[in-house]
Amino acid sequence: MRLFIAEKPELGRAIAEALGDGKNEGGCIRCGNGDVVTWCFGHLLTLTDPEDHDPNAKQWNMDSLPLRWPVQHKPIEDKKAQIKLIQKLVREASEIVNASDADEEGQAIFEELLAFIGSDKPVKRLLISDLNKKIVLRALDNMRDNSEFFGLYQSALARSVSDQLYGYNLTRAYTLAGRAAGATQLLSVGRVQTPILGLVVRRDRLHEGHSAHNYYDIAATIAGNDGRFQARYRPSEEAPVDEKGRVTDQSFAERVAQAVKGQPATINEVKTEEKQTPPPLPYNLLNLQADASRKFGFSPDKTLKVTQSLRERHKLITYNRSDCEYLSDEQHDDASGVLDAIAATSPVLEKAAQAADPGLKSRAYNSANVSAHHAIIPTQTSGNLSALSDDEAKLYQLIARAFIAQHFPPEQYRQTTIELNVSGHAFRATARKQTRKGWKALYTRDKDNDEVHGEDSETDSDLEWVTKDIPLTCLEIDVSEKKTQPPKQYTMSALLKDLARVAKYVTDPHVKQLLLAKDEGKKGEHGGIGTAATRGAIINGLMQRNFIEEKSKKVVSTKLGREFHDLLPESATAPDMTALWHEQQEEIKAGTLSMEAFVEGVANHVAGEVEKIKAQGIKVEAAQGPKCPTCGEGVLARRPGKHGFFWGCSRYPDCKTIVPDKKGKPDTAKKAPKAPVKPSEEHLCPSCGKGLVRRPAKKRGRYWWGCSGFPECDYRAFDKLGKPVESAD
Repeated sequence: MRLFIAEKPELGRAIAEALGDGKNEGGCIRCGNGDVVTWCFGHLLTLTDPEDHDPNAKQWNMDSLPLRWPVQHKPIEDKKAQIKLIQKLVREASEIVNASDADEEGQAIFEELLAFIGSDKPVKRLLISDLNKKIVLRALDNMRDNSEFFGLYQSALARSVSDQLYGYNLTRAYTLAGRAAGATQLLSVGRVQTPILGLVVRRDRLHEGHSAHNYYDIAATIAGNDGRFQARYRPSEEAPVDEKGRVTDQSFAERVAQAVKGQPATINEVKTEEKQTPPPLPYNLLNLQADASRKFGFSPDKTLKVTQSLRERHKLITYNRSDCEYLSDEQHDDASGVLDAIAATSPVLEKAAQAADPGLKSRAYNSANVSAHHAIIPTQTSGNLSALSDDEAKLYQLIARAFIAQHFPPEQYRQTTIELNVSGHAFRATARKQTRKGWKALYTRDKDNDEVHGEDSETDSDLEWVTKDIPLTCLEIDVSEKKTQPPKQYTMSALLKDLARVAKYVTDPHVKQLLLAKDEGKKGEHGGIGTAATRGAIINGLMQRNFIEEKSKKVVSTKLGREFHDLLPESATAPDMTALWHEQQEEIKAGTLSMEAFVEGVANHVAGEVEKIKAQGIKVEAAQGPKCPTCGEGVLARRPGKHGFFWGCSRYPDCKTIVPDKKGKPDTAKKAPKAPVKPSEEHLCPSCGKGLVRRPAKKRGRYWWGCSGFPECDYRAFDKLGKPVESAD
């Protein structure tokens, strides 16, 4: 019997349907030919933590850093039942088929599970990027040996182990150094999250530090017998211009104006072209998160959760974490069914779906551009829009409209470009005349959508009356003084889109090329950091840690975020590490570098950074907290606990004061249980020999001493100048 292990249940069901005659047995499907299909739910295992190997590692202690521990996996708590089932099926199987996603992470999900279970049975690799039955059947006929893909697994494992090693050690080191200096917050460091912080900090500083200068826009009104139009000045090589080709000298602009006003205009070229604009591609997660933020104010994390519900609970959309904007050629056969489902589900889109032509095949249908998953589109399952939550309905209709657009014709227009010369100065006029709305009829209300309208979208006008031989005159000339604008602060939509193309900000040519090479062949990714599925959660984490915040629809860095950014080495705040890791991961895939050697290199780098922190310490003023009400020396720090946040003394374990959290602040008015402070090693109990503990008395400013062995030993003593005495005298 062959055992197929898919990455997700829906892929498992698609394989079982292709194999035929399947019977669901809860967690697996037995097929008519004797094969069995089962599935994971993404990762069933996670890497072990330091405390899994050494209980002492649970306590954060600078002396124990840097931490190293074995590379092992452990079951995720709520996935244990499925692991047990797969383990049983593996024992029954004669051959195992890896049907995880066709990427590094998919290979890792399967390999780590099989290694954990233990098996020496032959393993084949099934590569499927689409649930279409034709594609699944074709893939079943073209399986390969799984050993060919072992390098993919080693590369993914190297990255995840190194991410954990890097994040655990530097987060503990910076946080502990911060506490020693009176800081209260967790100072978290990560290979992806910290460069995202760097991106926001740098953008804020460019915005604030922008030095504006004037520039001059020169527009001419050109008139002829049949009408008039505006043309813009085209600077010559000698013109004083800035880096964007804008005239910067007022006297020069005024000389141009004086030279051309009232003078005849000669046409050098008139060109009218038939053009068309194809519909925007269907959504991947990144673009969906960006549009949901722009249109509805949704956080990336919210979009992910809502689409998860649309996919798993309502079965209305396909895989929602996809980073791909394309569909397979075979999916074109399903277009009619998907359009019918949209019409039945959404009354608002019913007419549009019915007007769509399922026979049209947009550029989105291109199997060569499909990666591990295809674009996010509606399924052929219809539902009741009124049964969805308001957020679910909004996102479903956004996804559905993008799919409908694939089956509307392109927008068509005629663009006229006129090149003119007035008294030796060049001018240009452009205009477009829409001849068919096509898919744009679906987006008439999306006025702020750059993908639909373009950033410098021109209004429709007609210049086709202009011919090369008609007499024209420069009737008026307008010189407008303008100021350069600073780089815009990030919106959530703009930040998400920039994370897919951070290579454009990298100045080192080698690193830039590495980032671009990392995304080669990935449509929609151009030297980015993070993945479509993780970026939202990382941004959310930065906000929860008070490194960045959203203000008036802008994503900006906080005082704490900037201070922490400035403490970190550039290697942490720039995307270079992702690029350099990728270079070595490619060597791991090729078998020229071992996973162990890669991890060892990262560990050495981490150890060096930890030693610098130990030697130099840190100071983060924005992270200072209120004084501890018990010892008066430490400060209270907000920390997560099993039952929510609480505040604890920075001198822990010497002072174990605990104060409840109230709306993000320590509630010192409310008493909280306090564990005893560390027993004295100098002052011992005369009754049992255990260390004595100095405690505050009810009367403010007074103390007393008690045995740390209480209640077994109830010895007490008075306090005199910080020492225990038998008498109060």
